[in-house]
Amino acid sequence: MTSQKTPQTMKPATAAKKLGVYLEATPGEFQEGVVSRDELNALQADPPEWLRDLRRNGPHPRPVMAAKLGISIGGLARAGITDPLTTEQIEALKAEKPEWLERERATQAEVRKETVRAKEKNARS
Repeated sequence: MTSQKTPQTMKPATAAKKLGVYLEATPGEFQEGVVSRDELNALQADPPEWLRDLRRNGPHPRPVMAAKLGISIGGLARAGITDPLTTEQIEALKAEKPEWLERERATQAEVRKETVRAKEKNARS
């Protein structure tokens, strides 16, 4: 006797995180339902226009904002940025080069150097 496998599903917040988009900016039907693994794979393989638009223009979730700015999520918090930003707002910040952004980028660069140094040290051990 074979049993039917139930499809693996996830909450919309989890799916949005995996897709790299801000949940509150997604369409209502996406926010209100559940997303199966197959649906997620389909969205990743052939994103609909709303998903392409969100990825291109935002608003973006914190991990994406931090990556686009070249800083950590903690750096966003230290700068007092709590609301999602659009690509246009991120580009404006990069053009302005505020002091906090330069400081956070320098901090992030040091963290990356230290990570590489630690990996090299562990590789030699």
